[in-house]
Amino acid sequence: MQIEATRRLFTVDEYHRMAEAGVLGPEDRVELIDGEVIRMSAMGSRHLACVMRATEMFVAAFRGRAIVSSQIPLGLSEYAEPEPDLSLLERREDFYASKAPVARDAFLVFEISDTTLRYDRDVKLPLYAAAGIPEFWIADLDAGVLRVYREPSGREYAVNVVLGRDDAVSVLAFPEVAFRVGELLG
Repeated sequence: MQIEATRRLFTVDEYHRMAEAGVLGPEDRVELIDGEVIRMSAMGSRHLACVMRATEMFVAAFRGRAIVSSQIPLGLSEYAEPEPDLSLLERREDFYASKAPVARDAFLVFEISDTTLRYDRDVKLPLYAAAGIPEFWIADLDAGVLRVYREPSGREYAVNVVLGRDDAVSVLAFPEVAFRVGELLG
């Protein structure tokens, strides 16, 4: 007799209730991916520095025009609420106090990768594309490049560009603001 195991997938609402009940505490670094509670990797010093550097650059560049969100949950679907390293969100006067940010609020999602490139590219990218996030960046710290994905189509992006340290990049929604890749990566 063959027995098949089935997984119990959690919705975003159930995931939130687990946190409210204390099943998941503030010390748990987890996110909800495709209905599963996934432990996030520990953040090394290179990763941390890149997050803080990019956050500072984004805040200065987009002040009053967009909200820069650092490691804040972003609702993608009933079963997915990742916590991207950075999100550039539509500006709201209440700073999302009345309703948490969701995919349609995002101009850009930005993940920093020093040990998680495969996960960011193979697991998170399809979720961001399926949710219609218009632009997704991965700072590939090991290769010293910025991977830029644009034009979501299904669970993929139609445009995939790899930029080197000397290249410049702009967010599609704000083409007049350019960053040098090397400055973002550090």
